[in-house]
Amino acid sequence: MPWRTPLTDSTPIWRAIAADIWQALDGPSGALARLQLTGSDALPSCFPVTDLAVASIGTACLAVSELTAQGNLAPEVSVDRRLASLWFGWSIAPIGWAMPSPWDAIAGDYQSQDGWIKLHTNAPHHRTAALAVLRCDATREAVASTVAAWAASDLEAAIVKAGGCAAAMRTASAWHHHPQGQAVASEPLIATQQIGSAPLWSWRPKPARPLAGLRVLDLTRVLAGPVATRFLAAYGADVLRVDPPEWDEPGVIPEVALGKRCMRLDLHARADRISFERLLAEADVLIHGYRGDALERLGYGQAARAAIQPALIDIALNAYGQTGPWCARRGFDSLVQMSCGIAAAGMAWRGTERPMPLPAQALDQATGYLLAGAAVRAVTARRVDGRILSARASLARTAQLLMAHQTEPGSYAFAPMTQADLADGIEATAWGAAQRVLPPGLVEGAPMGWRWPAAALGSGTARWES
Repeated sequence: MPWRTPLTDSTPIWRAIAADIWQALDGPSGALARLQLTGSDALPSCFPVTDLAVASIGTACLAVSELTAQGNLAPEVSVDRRLASLWFGWSIAPIGWAMPSPWDAIAGDYQSQDGWIKLHTNAPHHRTAALAVLRCDATREAVASTVAAWAASDLEAAIVKAGGCAAAMRTASAWHHHPQGQAVASEPLIATQQIGSAPLWSWRPKPARPLAGLRVLDLTRVLAGPVATRFLAAYGADVLRVDPPEWDEPGVIPEVALGKRCMRLDLHARADRISFERLLAEADVLIHGYRGDALERLGYGQAARAAIQPALIDIALNAYGQTGPWCARRGFDSLVQMSCGIAAAGMAWRGTERPMPLPAQALDQATGYLLAGAAVRAVTARRVDGRILSARASLARTAQLLMAHQTEPGSYAFAPMTQADLADGIEATAWGAAQRVLPPGLVEGAPMGWRWPAAALGSGTARWES
């Protein structure tokens, strides 16, 4: 039966958001009392980004705590506001090297005839699609001049039709009346469904490493899915990330590959399909972020996956929601912020002349922790009564959760990362030595910790370690 923790006007925003997430995860209502907060820092934004950070990280940790309870008293959980805020940005501090820019030279915001539009051209094929529509040189000056002659919505539609990624800036009101905005508003925060049942499971959580021995197959890209699997790896899961031969994300892989092994498979090649199916047959959890029916077209739709591994927990995400005309649209955090009114609200809040995004890719980050929490709750369901669950989440629905709350106009200071924020020890990443920000959440008796340093894509082999 649906429940809601009693809230009042004086309920802290972070706890109200946590209550919504925990309800979506079908968590026991009394457990929220064990989620505590430390610190007082807040990222500057017209929306409560830090509150979203502590609520999403905290509920994911709470799911781990519930899993380890095994009929006994569940461990306490705490989240630090400053550390959660930092993990919503960059957790890595390179030593003697620098993270590459995640942005392509022509990606960004442009003024059109009637408003602003964001072009997302980080992937080579998305860049090619945008330039094919614009028919101009690949310079910011040429792109700006050409975009200025277009209506924002017309250019958005043309680039999307060409296979690219773009988003016209809309207000929250315009999104509320848009068919996709209305579709997203009708969706649950996390759509969970029972897709099967399984006999008694021999796997058991270990108190200090609750997810040790759990096999997670990661078919996700920038950024929410990799955040989810990084969290699962922090509690001991064996995470194997699979990428196609040509894919790379140089600007984010050192950040999100922590704790994982990364390998490549071409799912159009027979030998690699055999390897993939072997991995899938032995996986406990699959997390994927493919658009619409992309896995179906590869021959790995829901029915095919269930035939290969009937007990597979299936977790998925997309950008714009599970229903509506845009449910299969390519999208990223920065684009969803433009579409749903966040960038416009930030622009008004700060009194700027340009779109003002959130101070972090908070939709990606929060959705990642929602996915991780859903995966852990599904593991609990399988262990307790043999139910096999699927779960679906989207960046646009997470945006709705955030936009239900606003902060007061004003000046907010958030100090940059310092040495005091970093954990002891050196991480020997594939790019050089680095340190990590201290873990943002703590499950009593089960601290976060990653077995593997961040590794380059394709550096691993197609086999499970555990």
